[in-house]
Amino acid sequence: MKNKPGIKKLVVLFPIGGTVVFVGLYIIATFYYPGGSQHDPTSHGFSWAHNYWCNLLNEIAINGIYNPARPFALAAMLVLCISLAIFWYQFPIITSLYKPLRLLMQIAGSLSMITGFFLFTSQHDFMVNIASLFGLIATAITLFRMYQLKWTGLFRLGIFNAGLVLLNNILYYGNGLRAYLPVVQKITFLFFLCWICLSCIQLYREQEKKAGQPA
Repeated sequence: MKNKPGIKKLVVLFPIGGTVVFVGLYIIATFYYPGGSQHDPTSHGFSWAHNYWCNLLNEIAINGIYNPARPFALAAMLVLCISLAIFWYQFPIITSLYKPLRLLMQIAGSLSMITGFFLFTSQHDFMVNIASLFGLIATAITLFRMYQLKWTGLFRLGIFNAGLVLLNNILYYGNGLRAYLPVVQKITFLFFLCWICLSCIQLYREQEKKAGQPA
């Protein structure tokens, strides 16, 4: 019974483990991707410079061959969505966010992850837009609370991530700029996941700080 509070506090670090699993499955999936990209539909294998993450989720690769990477990519996506949903749920509780904003963050974060998981469907663009909208709401509230708590480093990193997301949209919708998007997408993934992991560590420290305070 005495171990339960410690285990409960460690749950906040689950997204870090989920991130590690996601990256591992992502890398494994790239080895199984048969080929094809926006740059060269007949290419072989996964190109870090030209393929998108979503290419790994497709049942048929761009070169027209069955995609055996898909099960690994789907598993990675499931782990990532669960991990981020846990983060969006725990963050407002641990940081004592005002209840209406707390509920809004938890709902928006969860809906973002639920819709985000279905990127592999034929409604890919629609799911991206919906997931991005809810994700934007959850992220905005997160940044607002970080600013209030004076978590300056995490706040600045979050703003930088928001800038990268904006750059992704500029490249996606800009004429002749989409060729650069696959690389920028991966850089955005890297910084976003680092931000989430560092935020989880900060949340864990907050729990430790509260536990050490006299009742």
